[in-house]
Amino acid sequence: MLPADEQPAAPPAPRWSGSAPVPPPPPRKRAWGESAEPTPVPPSPAEPPEHRTPVDPWAGADTGGWDLPPAELPPLPPTRSYPAAPPARSHPVPPAPPVRSPAPPPPPRSAPPPVAYPVSPPPVAYPVSPPPVAYPAPPPVSRAPVPVRPTPAPPPPPPPPRQRRAKTAPAGPPPGFQAPKGYVPVAVRKRRRWPWVLLLTLLCCCGCPAYYGTPMVTQYPASAALPAEVADLRLRDDSRSKETARQLEAEVRKAHWLAEDTFAGVYGTSGGKRVTVFGGTGFRFTPESDAQDEITRLTGQYSLGEAQEVDTGVRGRHGRCAVGRVDGDDVVVCTSVDHGSIATAVFTRLSVDDSAALLGTLREQIVTPKQG
Repeated sequence: MLPADEQPAAPPAPRWSGSAPVPPPPPRKRAWGESAEPTPVPPSPAEPPEHRTPVDPWAGADTGGWDLPPAELPPLPPTRSYPAAPPARSHPVPPAPPVRSPAPPPPPRSAPPPVAYPVSPPPVAYPVSPPPVAYPAPPPVSRAPVPVRPTPAPPPPPPPPRQRRAKTAPAGPPPGFQAPKGYVPVAVRKRRRWPWVLLLTLLCCCGCPAYYGTPMVTQYPASAALPAEVADLRLRDDSRSKETARQLEAEVRKAHWLAEDTFAGVYGTSGGKRVTVFGGTGFRFTPESDAQDEITRLTGQYSLGEAQEVDTGVRGRHGRCAVGRVDGDDVVVCTSVDHGSIATAVFTRLSVDDSAALLGTLREQIVTPKQG
């Protein structure tokens, strides 16, 4: 309590200002990235060591017991005496030369009297070894020179073993991988190429010769003979037909001089149709070009037009047909050639398709492969 005269004056009454009291400010919101913990006050800087008061670390410690007497060491072991020297040998020892004492230098006039120096002891005489004994040199031994064999060269080192490359496993899916909806994993089969290479080699080595060689084997050699009747055709036996057949056979022999056998004949029907057929047997390497050459050979004789290719239905057999004219009548000339024979026919009153079909029938009856 203060005395009455020292009591503090009462605060003056607030003056009415006509305004409401101002509330305290709201707490500040934290900025983005600001920590909710209050920022610590930075520590005060340490005082430099040179400004500190020096302190005696041994203050108050009893240091009087440090002056200790030295510890007594154990006595050393007695020193061993050296072994006695061996006795001297019994050989004579030459006398030692007399030792002369050096003459004192003359004293200088104004110098003090000379000082007598101590005389060095005489040298110790050591025993002398006897002179070496001279032995007679051994007689020289004659030896035949030994032939030096050449050293064989070392064999070359074996080549290092070939290391196989380690097969790396296929990379799997990454951890946590999820396949999309509806995906079904399918195992990938490793492709082997050697079976396809082997199959291709067999096809090239065996397939090609078999493909091109089979028609040659089945069509050559062949024989030819004219039957008396083929379908509705009959072989004519009159003198005019025989003369025509001989002439055609001679032309075939002249055109195909490598033919093994030739044939020719004239067939006819009761309706007035006439078919003249001729050809020969023998090996032919290119039947397609031979068929075209045959049509070309007969173009001038029968006034043939453009040749048409005919499908014979037999692999290795090729046919050609062309329309011509003889003595004012239309004719169709067809030829069929394979690797073993050639057959050509001249048809009257028949179309090109009918002539080609009839030539195939005549050929089957006239030419016969010997393998069949």
